[in-house]
Amino acid sequence: MWRSLRPIGRSAASGGYRRYAWTEADADCRLWFRMQAEARRMDVETDRNGNQWAWLGDPTAGDAVVTGSHLDSVPDGGAFDGPLGVVSAFAALDELRSRGVVFKRPLAITNFGDEEGARFGLACVGSRLTAGRLTKEQAYELRDASGTSLPQAMEAAGYDPSTIGSDPERLARVGAFVELHVEQGRALDLSGDSVGIASSIWPHGRWRYDFAGEANHAGTTRLVDRRDPMLTYAETVLAARREAELAGAVATFGKIAVEPNGVNAIPSMVRGWLDARAADQDSLDTVVAGVETAARDYARRHGIDLTVVRESFTPIVDFSHALRDELSRILGDGAAGKVPVLGTGAGHDAGILSESIPTAMLFVRNPTGVSHSPAEFAAEDDCVAGVLALADVLEELACR
Repeated sequence: MWRSLRPIGRSAASGGYRRYAWTEADADCRLWFRMQAEARRMDVETDRNGNQWAWLGDPTAGDAVVTGSHLDSVPDGGAFDGPLGVVSAFAALDELRSRGVVFKRPLAITNFGDEEGARFGLACVGSRLTAGRLTKEQAYELRDASGTSLPQAMEAAGYDPSTIGSDPERLARVGAFVELHVEQGRALDLSGDSVGIASSIWPHGRWRYDFAGEANHAGTTRLVDRRDPMLTYAETVLAARREAELAGAVATFGKIAVEPNGVNAIPSMVRGWLDARAADQDSLDTVVAGVETAARDYARRHGIDLTVVRESFTPIVDFSHALRDELSRILGDGAAGKVPVLGTGAGHDAGILSESIPTAMLFVRNPTGVSHSPAEFAAEDDCVAGVLALADVLEELACR
């Protein structure tokens, strides 16, 4: 499976992946998913929001056990974030069949669409729509860097955007959703464990900062006469690092757009996107407020107009305690605390769906902690341990 998936959407220049929603690479990933499912005699369907479901058993029977993740990527992302959960799901099914188990509940493997939000700027679009946490009207307003709207992109890819929206009937059929994911940090590497269980997802969000100044000639405009928004942006980036350190949180300006974007031109506009995350809501609020206060102070000093827009936000997610405890029991053979339970600062489809259905997550060790990068890595023996752990969980949930 890795060999067949590896070339899709891979950049020869960076070695990373550019699998963006509703592009050719996305279509190839979807075809790969369908072929893997059909090779295992599973029935494949695409729901109204573009998410793929591969079913074993009757989808309408209810109380289904679902696993899977996503196949899209961030710009020049790694091979494991998302795909490891999908590949492991198919491999876990193979393992269960080799054990000769009998399924008593329907089983589904999913590929949720546009989880990373790399094209339209909003993460987990497919699961947000399904769970009713993104309305059709809001989705229609999403646009990529070229101005293409989400419905236009879906139509170009051969999908009908008129049907998108909340899908409570589908979610009502799901009894449990377990997502396996490569750890995006080094907690398991430091503890010496191959597999861990998620406790919660930190609250997190994205804020767009628009710094409006005055375009002018870079060679003839005196420094004292400039209204340069890049200065204010740069000071704000430093403020984000400072505020995050003080609160024990993380804050990152990782995306920027500059107008007119000329080497010899003072910018008229700088847009920067802040990603902020913290272990609790109070800490996150402190960081976000501190960054904005500092930015407005710098803007006033430099004669810059500042607009701040919150583009997305996800509150703290506590995964189902009952399901989490069940995973601990299954994987620990009744020995409490044997499998590490850890929180994460990364968002996931399982977190979005947690308000609607019982969800849980398994993490596979990442020896470097590097993620969203071509250097992202998980060792083969740890990946196999993840598959076996997922198979044990699915066997207990769906076969007993």
